[in-house]
Amino acid sequence: MWPIVGLAYGTVLGLAAAFGGFAAFALVLVLGLVGFVAGRAMEGEIDLTEMFSRRSA
Repeated sequence: MWPIVGLAYGTVLGLAAAFGGFAAFALVLVLGLVGFVAGRAMEGEIDLTEMFSRRSA
């Protein structure tokens, strides 16, 4: 499944770069990465609370 997801994501990035320029490419890249991290967090594969919690020394 992941090769198909990668292929689709690469195709979308290519289309954004071709028709929207670098700004559209960067926006699609950043939003895709945010969605990827959110999906991993929803699946329970990563724990975002460790990243965003404040630690007291």
